Amino acid sequence: MLDRFLDFYPNIGLEAGFLLLVLVALESVLSADNAIALASIAQGLSDRKVQRQALNIGLIAAFVLRMTLILTATWVIQFWQFELVGALYLLWLVFKYFTSDQGDDGEHHGPRFNSLWQAIPMIAMTDLAFSLDSVTTAIAVSEETWLVLTGATIGIITLRFMAGLFIRWLDEYVHLEDAGYLTVGFVGLRLLLRVIDPEIVPPEWLLISIVAVLFIWGFSEHNPQRESNPTGEIPDASDSEA
Repeated sequence: MLDRFLDFYPNIGLEAGFLLLVLVALESVLSADNAIALASIAQGLSDRKVQRQALNIGLIAAFVLRMTLILTATWVIQFWQFELVGALYLLWLVFKYFTSDQGDDGEHHGPRFNSLWQAIPMIAMTDLAFSLDSVTTAIAVSEETWLVLTGATIGIITLRFMAGLFIRWLDEYVHLEDAGYLTVGFVGLRLLLRVIDPEIVPPEWLLISIVAVLFIWGFSEHNPQRESNPTGEIPDASDSEA
């Protein structure tokens, strides 16, 4: 969507500031699946404080990788192998999620980690794989690369905020994590189809429509355990005895 929109930029004469706002807005809307994947990965750490640290450090690393990808975009798109690796990585994430053992709540859950430094590389690599889907954006505005870099910077900050919200929402809504990983699968499949034959890649409006339907389903059912314990804290044994 971004690359097609920007194709019109030289003709409609948008001001740089307005274009930047459009870039950030579109990137925020299209980053929901990325945010939920990162939230699910961070949730693999048991402590909430460590989860926040993983997101902060992981997205700093992701920022460096994303900037590098934008600056080298004209070189990267010459090698289909990059998109193939990104597609296989995202599809592997989905496969690992849906084949994982179900928890006490009967639901699948993302990967689990023993330390902060196990989660950080996975957060950075997941964001990079998602970023491959928008490499053409940098090509579309090659003469205004600073706009793309600025938009990506604000986008990373927005992504951190969204991922923080999704960490909480994953506990509140029963189907949200499943919906998120299904959207990750669609993004991975789209990348794979682009490698096979760009002509068979489904239009982006169809992908956005599917993602919207999945997220409506994801937010459709509250977790009853969460409703009875809105703080998410484990009750103290002494309280129940009292």
